[in-house]
Amino acid sequence: MIGKKIDGIEVSNAVKNILKNAVEKLKSENVIPCLATILVGDNPASTTYVKNKHKACEVVGIKTKDYKLSAEITQEQLNDVIDKLNHDKEVHGILVQLPLPNQLDEFTTVSSIFPIKDVDGLTPQNMGLLSMGKSILKPCTPSGIMEMFYYYKIGIEGKSVVIINRSNLIGKPLYNLLLQNNATVITCHSKTKNLKGICQNADIIITAVGDRTKFKLTSDMIKQDAVVIDVAMSRHEGKLVGDADFDDIIQKASWVTPVPGGVGPMTVAMLLKNTVTAASLNKEIVG
Repeated sequence: MIGKKIDGIEVSNAVKNILKNAVEKLKSENVIPCLATILVGDNPASTTYVKNKHKACEVVGIKTKDYKLSAEITQEQLNDVIDKLNHDKEVHGILVQLPLPNQLDEFTTVSSIFPIKDVDGLTPQNMGLLSMGKSILKPCTPSGIMEMFYYYKIGIEGKSVVIINRSNLIGKPLYNLLLQNNATVITCHSKTKNLKGICQNADIIITAVGDRTKFKLTSDMIKQDAVVIDVAMSRHEGKLVGDADFDDIIQKASWVTPVPGGVGPMTVAMLLKNTVTAASLNKEIVG
C-alpha cells in the first residue's frame, strides 16, 4: 500500500488562518505585530528567503521592517543595528538571515538579540529553556515538524525516532522537543556507524543532510510503514531535492514529506507564530 504525503502547505495555511485571528485581536488592542529582518550582503538564496518571509507576514497582517546591510559590515556595526532594534518598541521580532559573511560570528550575532525578540529561537537563553522544557519561542524548523505530527495525528509517544542531523538549528532542538513528547530518540551524524541498520529499526526518520552527492535515503533503509520527514533541500541534476528518494520511499513508508512543499512552508509558518507570540508577550510586559 502506497504511503500518504504530509502536505506542509496545507498545514502552514491552517496555522496562518489561526494567526490571522490572533493578529486581528492584537490590533484591536493597539498592538501591531512587527518583524524586523536583517540581510547582510546579497546572497541570492538568502534574498529570496527574506522576500518569502515578508510575503507570508503580509498574508497574516504582520508588519515588517527590512534592513539590508553591506557584506563588508563589521561585527560591531551589526551588533549596533541589532541593539537599536532590541530597544525599538515597535519591533517584536528580530530575524538575522543566515548564513553570514565570514567576518561575522553567528553565535555572537544571535546572542546579541533580546531573547523575547528572538523569533528564530536560537539565542543561548531560549535554547537553554528549550532543553529544560520551558521554552516559549522555539526554533522554527523543529517546531514546524512537531506541528505536522499534531496536524496529521502521527503519534510519537513511545516511538523510536532517528534524526540524521546534529546542528543547533535542527538536530539538537528537535531532539529535545521529541524527548519532551516521550519519543525514544537517536541522533545520527557523519561519524555514525551502521546508519542503515539504525534507520531500519526506526518508526520515524527525520533527515536533514542536504547533499545528495553524499547521502540519499532509499526504501531499503527504512522499515515497513515508517514515517519519513525530509528537512533537506538542495539542487541536484537541475532539480530541487531532499535527502529522501520520494517516489521510492512512499512505496514503503506510511507518511512522507515532499521536497519542496513539506517542511519548508512550516518553517516560515512557525516564524510567524513566534512573531505573534512575541508581540503578545511584549504587550503583557509593557501593559
